[in-house]
Amino acid sequence: MRIGLVGAGRIGASHAAAVAARPEVDELLVADADPARAAAVAGDAGGRPAGVADLLAPGAVDALVVASATASHPDLILAGVRAGIPVFCEKPAAPDVPGTVRVLREVEKADAAVHIGFMRRFDAGYVRARQALRGGELGELHRVHAVTCDAAPPPAGYVPASGGIFRDCHVHDFDILRWVTGREAEEVSAYGANRGAAYFAEAGDVDTSAALLRLDDGTLATLQGSRYNGGGYDVRMELAGTRGTIAVGLDDRVPLVSAEPGAGFPGDEPWREFWTRFTPAYEAEIAAFLRMAAEGGPSPCTVADALEAVLIADAADRAMRRGRPVRLSEVREDLPL
Repeated sequence: MRIGLVGAGRIGASHAAAVAARPEVDELLVADADPARAAAVAGDAGGRPAGVADLLAPGAVDALVVASATASHPDLILAGVRAGIPVFCEKPAAPDVPGTVRVLREVEKADAAVHIGFMRRFDAGYVRARQALRGGELGELHRVHAVTCDAAPPPAGYVPASGGIFRDCHVHDFDILRWVTGREAEEVSAYGANRGAAYFAEAGDVDTSAALLRLDDGTLATLQGSRYNGGGYDVRMELAGTRGTIAVGLDDRVPLVSAEPGAGFPGDEPWREFWTRFTPAYEAEIAAFLRMAAEGGPSPCTVADALEAVLIADAADRAMRRGRPVRLSEVREDLPL
């Protein structure tokens, strides 16, 4: 297979390495707004640089991977769809809800193969938790708790265009909540605080978050997050049912310290950032996309899935700013016709 990749930043370079490592990939073509950066990433991955237009020419590539800046995602996804090639795009599909709806409508009209990159669906722990819940091992689900905490905050320049902590960071929690439980959120209450650098507040964002979600079967799910988790990069999920409880992310590198006498767990260095923590998931995600591109079949994570996660994030952001619970039906009322 010949694969085109757009975006040679940090996440693009990592995806390039994952793509190039796949045995079914014969050639990797890398494009970026900065040709020198594209050439460097292509060289490191054993590929070659190219222009975006070159990747979209008829017969140029068998599939397209989009890892460029968020604002470019809609146009690149739709360019790939119009070129008739399968597209993988890092989340989000678009910077906002109207843009996501625009992409969804064209993708569905074309019946195109588009995979949005929510990598937690390919993490072994989340897969195991889903199986345990769906297989009855946990009994009836009574509560869910999720945590996503960065070891260090993003740079100041990133924050104003990020969409806020619920859209930028916790959208992964909202997607995996839907995927693991098979339920939809009906109502969200959310809160935020600023405990660190002033640039979060100056951008209208927060660096500390909490939310309560009521699912469509009455299950309550809680969420906590932070941009300043001094212990390390902490991503976990706990599901408790009538027969048992299962925890995702509770491994030897979880950034926790037990207060119990004699406790030696965890025993390894804490995770520090997302790519190292989720490398196997990112690799499995790319493998699944390439399999879809080569063999057909349904997308592992559709644009419709991405929209649902963004709608929950939008509800959380509204709830935080309005100081009251927000029902998902309110958010859906504002969808463009």
